[in-house]
Amino acid sequence: MTKYVGRRLVQALLTLILITLIVFFMMRLLPGDPVLIYMGQRAEMYDMSEEALEELRREFGLDKPIWVQYANWVAGALRLELGTSIFYREDVGTLMKERFPITLYLGFISMVISTTAGILIGLFAAVRRGTWPDKIITPLTYIGVTIPVFWLGVILIYIFAQKLGWLPVSGFTPPLKDFVQSARQIVLPVICMSAFGVASTARQMRSSMLEVLPQDYIRTAWAKGLSEPVIIFKHALKNSLIPIITLIGVGFRVMIGGSVLVETVFAIPGVGRLMVSSIFSQDYVVVQALTLVIAVLVLLINLVIDLFYGWLDPRIRFN
Repeated sequence: MTKYVGRRLVQALLTLILITLIVFFMMRLLPGDPVLIYMGQRAEMYDMSEEALEELRREFGLDKPIWVQYANWVAGALRLELGTSIFYREDVGTLMKERFPITLYLGFISMVISTTAGILIGLFAAVRRGTWPDKIITPLTYIGVTIPVFWLGVILIYIFAQKLGWLPVSGFTPPLKDFVQSARQIVLPVICMSAFGVASTARQMRSSMLEVLPQDYIRTAWAKGLSEPVIIFKHALKNSLIPIITLIGVGFRVMIGGSVLVETVFAIPGVGRLMVSSIFSQDYVVVQALTLVIAVLVLLINLVIDLFYGWLDPRIRFN
C-alpha cells in the first residue's frame, strides 16, 4: 500500500508540473496584453503612456524573461503565495477564499443529489429490467447525458423564472444570511449541475447491477430464501458500486467544469465565473492559480478514490 501511494504521488507531481507548464505558456500565447487591457478599462485612472505601461509590467513581474516568470510563480506557489490579480488588484488567495465556498457549496449539493438519485434510479431500472419503468428511465438517461448544461439553464430560466415567476433568475445569497432566499436561488443551478450526474450514474448503476445479479452468490442467496431487499442492498449493491466510485471522481471534474457554465448563466459569484472573467481579461495570475488549485484537488480526489476501491472490493490489491 505504501509503495503504491508513493508511486501515485510521484505520478501526481509529474502531472502537476506538466499542467503548470501548459497553463503558464498557453496563457502567454493568447493575443493581447493584460496590462493594456487593464489600463484600457480604467483609462480615466491611468496615463496611457508607454512609461505607465512599463511601470505596471514591472509591478506584476511581466517585464522579466518568461522562464524567470515561471520560476517565480512556482516558487511563490510553493510558499502558498499565489500573487496579486492584474484585473482585480487583489490577492488571489483572498479572491479564492471568497469564491471557492460558493462553488463547493453548489457542487456538494449537486453531487449528493446526482449520486443518490442516480444510484436509486439505476438500481430500480436494473431490478425491474424490461418493464415500463425501465423503458422510460433508459431513454431519459441518454437525454440527460447529452443535454448541454448552458441550454438547460436557459430553458429553466425561461420556464420557472420568466414565465412562471417561481424562482429568481440569478444571484447567490449565503444560506446563513437568508436560508429561504438561498434555497430558491440555488434550485435551478443545482438542477443544471446535477442533470448529467444523475443520468450517467443511473446508466452505470443499471449496467453494473445487471452484471452482478446473475452471479452465483446472488443465485445462492435467492436459493436460501432471502428477501429481495436483503439480496439487493446487502449482497448485490456493494459490488455494483465500484464503477460508481469512478464516476464520483469524474463528477468532481465535471462539477468544476459545469460550474463555469452554470455560474456564468446564473450570474453566481463562484470560481467558475471568476475563471471566465479572468480568461477574457487575460489575468494570468488568477487563471494560473485557479488551474493549479483545481488540479491539486482533482489529483487528490483520484488518489482517494483508487484507495477506496480496496475497501469496496477486498479482491483488489495494490502493487
